[in-house]
Amino acid sequence: MADAPRFAMVAGEASGDLLASLVLDAMRARWPAMAVQGIAGPQMQARGVEAWWPSDKLAVSGYAEVFRHLREILGIRGELRDRLMKDRPDVFIGVDAPDFNLGLEADLRGKGVKTVHFVCPSIWAWRMKRVEKLKRACDHVLCIFPFEPELLAQHGVAATYVGHPLANVIPMEPDQAGARRALGLPQDAKVVAILPGSRASEVESLTARFLAAAKLLEKTHPNTWFVIPAVPRLQARISAIAREGPSPRHLTIVTGQSHAALAACDIALVASGTATLEAALFKRPMVISYRTHWLTYALMKPRQLQPWVGLPNILCGEFVVPELLQSNAKPESMRGALADWLDSPDRMRSVQEKFRALHGQLRRDTATLATDAIEKVLAS
Repeated sequence: MADAPRFAMVAGEASGDLLASLVLDAMRARWPAMAVQGIAGPQMQARGVEAWWPSDKLAVSGYAEVFRHLREILGIRGELRDRLMKDRPDVFIGVDAPDFNLGLEADLRGKGVKTVHFVCPSIWAWRMKRVEKLKRACDHVLCIFPFEPELLAQHGVAATYVGHPLANVIPMEPDQAGARRALGLPQDAKVVAILPGSRASEVESLTARFLAAAKLLEKTHPNTWFVIPAVPRLQARISAIAREGPSPRHLTIVTGQSHAALAACDIALVASGTATLEAALFKRPMVISYRTHWLTYALMKPRQLQPWVGLPNILCGEFVVPELLQSNAKPESMRGALADWLDSPDRMRSVQEKFRALHGQLRRDTATLATDAIEKVLAS
């Protein structure tokens, strides 16, 4: 087992697939003969993970959206649990996806399987009661934000701050000119990156609104180009939405390449989620927007513990970038917020300095620290 441990791993969407892949490289260096199986996206699979199901099976968001897929998701979790109970891994690693993973981890831990959860659920933002479930489910939690281990220790949960893996991948000073050449974007234009999300429900809810905002911005700022880095499985749908509705004249839709798009742009229009932190690490001023099913929002809003939704604002402790949510997620409002950035270079430089300081806080040897913690759980 020490030389060839067997891990089970579950990542639930594109961001989890990316986070897992960054740690898998260090795990493979530590245990070259290890086996990893579970629910995995393309980046995990490229690193040797045997995918019993693809990650996009779990890529749904919000109460209303999950309800429509609940039978299939519960079926997958039940089948996965039974499979892991019969052929137990040395350690189970749940990567984000807490609604799926924490229940599974609690069941496995109850039967003697060691469990690690990578990415502390946002108990500091909402659903503080979830910490008790975390305590039952996890032998160890890998935290990506520096304030989380102390918070978890207050509730008897073992945790390690490993930094945010993306802070090591994203350069402190992005090569904007090189990214523009790679994407075929002009060097002398203003460029806006549009990231409408990695889930089908987000793309359906936000893409048309984001493109309408871009069309409006183009009228007042004609030398502006727009780029959408589309999740591969959703690119056809994004292209169809662009054809069907109002879209800016200078629009480029590329397959993946979200980091190239963020490096190339001056500002970004981003769906709330991990992509907002990526934009901050690229030092890009942004407008955060989101619109979900009204029932999902009605259920979540009373549980919100902080005034911010976007990760850059939460981590900075202030509204450093605007958030346009639900009824405020209107094309004209987005256009105005984007124009405010383009028309305020001093404000742009100020927020870029804040993001540079944030990047320094989050930069750690995440892969090694995470692997060290996993090794301790393995040996315990």
